[in-house]
Amino acid sequence: MKVWIALCAAACAVLLVSLRRGSALGVWLSKPVAAGAFVAAGIAAGGLEWGVGRWIVAALALSWLGDLLLIPSGTGACFGAGMAAFGAAHLAFSAAFLCAGVASGPALLSAAVLAPALLAVARWLRPHLRGPLRLAVPAYIAVIGAMVALSAGAAASLGRPALAIGAALFALSDFSVARERFVSPSPVNPLWGLPAYFCAQMILALAAGPAPLP
Repeated sequence: MKVWIALCAAACAVLLVSLRRGSALGVWLSKPVAAGAFVAAGIAAGGLEWGVGRWIVAALALSWLGDLLLIPSGTGACFGAGMAAFGAAHLAFSAAFLCAGVASGPALLSAAVLAPALLAVARWLRPHLRGPLRLAVPAYIAVIGAMVALSAGAAASLGRPALAIGAALFALSDFSVARERFVSPSPVNPLWGLPAYFCAQMILALAAGPAPLP
């Protein structure tokens, strides 16, 4: 397991350096490796041994696909396909949390806290969206909110706070992508967004097994 964590961290570091230097080859080589490492970690944790874990591994694999599709810059066809892949990943994580059982109290409390923040994000992004994205992005935000709320309920149900932590970090990392693609491109966006994203996915991967890791 430590091998996959180390590989993900090293590939993420190479990815950040490649982005800083404008090395397309470095990005294309490092990003699939970093994402592949969290998929492998989910499998190594025993994610394929039970229903919840299989949904998590599926979500991780969809995230891997989304990572590849988001390598090209801009908001064209690849970006739309990447957003769809990540939307499907959020839905797969939601299915995992539902499969685990969702404690209604923590889920509802999380939803109540998240709703104003997500509405504010949607309003912030709206002037920067064009065409189909004006509908797709709010729908994506709603899916993220549902996923995070369900993660809180599943974390309480299974006694695994890692599920809620990973889901929240995943949602937070999407903010950096939105800012980079729609509002204000800056080297700062991936500098914090990518580590948060890969950390989130690895946390969820490690929580994919039928028993928590010691």
